[in-house]
Amino acid sequence: MEFVSPEGLRIDGRRPMEMRQIRAEIGVVAKADGSAMFEMGNTKVIAAVYGPKEVQNRNQQLNANALVRCEYTMANFSTGDRMRKPKGDRRSTEISLVIRQAMEECILTNLMPRSQIDIFVQVLQADGGTRSACINAATLALADAGIPMRDLVTSCGAGYLNSTPLLDLNYVEDSAGGADVTLGIMPKLDKVTLLQMDAKLSLDTFENVMQLAVEGCKAVADYIREETLMKTILQGPMISRTPNCSSFRIFVF
Repeated sequence: MEFVSPEGLRIDGRRPMEMRQIRAEIGVVAKADGSAMFEMGNTKVIAAVYGPKEVQNRNQQLNANALVRCEYTMANFSTGDRMRKPKGDRRSTEISLVIRQAMEECILTNLMPRSQIDIFVQVLQADGGTRSACINAATLALADAGIPMRDLVTSCGAGYLNSTPLLDLNYVEDSAGGADVTLGIMPKLDKVTLLQMDAKLSLDTFENVMQLAVEGCKAVADYIREETLMKTILQGPMISRTPNCSSFRIFVF
């Protein structure tokens, strides 16, 4: 199958270094302390944060830090006619752990000792890049809840198909069997919080794909900061946008 045409277009009309359209909305769950919906193309996820609050299980209480818990699930209708694994399967447990570890890196847990923060993330529609979308949604939900953070954690993926690096793979591209890198970073601190790759790449190719993913993460961070600032000022709905990976401005969050 040809994933990039001779004209340089992918199967969904994007250029190799072009992201899908992203959209975010804050405060979508009324009873949560913080919540957000995040879309990357046709992938749509929702995140809700509860806390900081009293630790439910005293045996898990941390005297010096807050306890961060995360639960990842997929809605029954999220994948259409593709096979969906039940809640609590190995993949869901792994992604829950990945999201929790990424969030723990940015949350100032030492400011909230002997407390608990619960992060719930659910995939409403899956079309590739679900891990990245979940991390981005969780970051927005934490910000909405007023949780103190060192920096935003933003995530984006990149792949390598038909000898071409591709940014932000959709489901068809992700399922083609090529290399796929999922990256999470704290852009202001220039720190990697997540790096997963499911195939081998030469060092030169890996560096190119990695740099492409970094630019995607920075573009997501740019979008999140600008739209969060706009939401704060105007208290209006967030708008969709196709981010420009070549520009990245840092705002104090």
